[in-house]
Amino acid sequence: MKLGAHLMRFDSVEPAALRRELGDTAAYAEEAGLAWLSVMDHYWQMMSAGFPAEDPMLEAYTTLGYLAGRTETVRLGTLVTGVTYRHPGLLAKIVATLDVLSGGRATFGVGAAWYEQEHAGLGVPFPPLRERFEMLEETVRIARQMYSDDDGPFEGAHYRLARTLNRPQPLSRPEVMIGGSGERKTLRLVAQYADACNLFAATPDDLRHKLDVLRAHCDDVGRDITQIRITMLANSDKLVAGDVDGFVADARPFAALGVDTMILHPPATSLAAWVRDAVAPAVERVADLG
Repeated sequence: MKLGAHLMRFDSVEPAALRRELGDTAAYAEEAGLAWLSVMDHYWQMMSAGFPAEDPMLEAYTTLGYLAGRTETVRLGTLVTGVTYRHPGLLAKIVATLDVLSGGRATFGVGAAWYEQEHAGLGVPFPPLRERFEMLEETVRIARQMYSDDDGPFEGAHYRLARTLNRPQPLSRPEVMIGGSGERKTLRLVAQYADACNLFAATPDDLRHKLDVLRAHCDDVGRDITQIRITMLANSDKLVAGDVDGFVADARPFAALGVDTMILHPPATSLAAWVRDAVAPAVERVADLG
């Protein structure tokens, strides 16, 4: 199993120091052998997670572009972009550019969007949930078309593109990651379209259930679940406390269920110090889990 870091807090240093903080974080991530670095794609910090909306939040793809320039091996992506935030043709172009300039390390992470307050705050339309799922499916189809030799039109219920021209093409077609664990719609879309998913599971039993649901959707569309890279978010509390053995013991059953990458989110501390001192010591240990 691999480890990744989800950089979703930018409040440990003043804005003038963020450039260095993120550069140091990237350097420590590469040195430790992390497989993944991601950022949230939000306008505001998440109130639903108990943070003030006014806490610092960086624009996702500008940040990923900076991280691409400071790294050579780690895979980069959002976890995940809300489908409402950018027109899908523009989003596919942005991720293709990230892939080219990172040397083929971009993931196209997308979800149905949920943070209504930030949409209202910045004047971004927030359609009903059913429409957002329809938009999500069309967005994934558009991205797959733009990352292919087909530069013809796209006609959908929500998006109409006269020509899906995308040059230069990405160096390696970015994997499509659909985030979320909704069993009826999200996991169906994962089964039908995604190369990777990001699941929320507090316990191995929770994850086993989600994978059973995903496997059933895969069976319905004639797909093997092993074609989908499984990732999950996890906290790093035990690593922050120095309990690497305890963390590895907790991770073992998730690895046994097929989790490829466990993506950790940081506490209220320096991102660079967190990766260097807490996360790095566990990288080789979890690699032994398979």
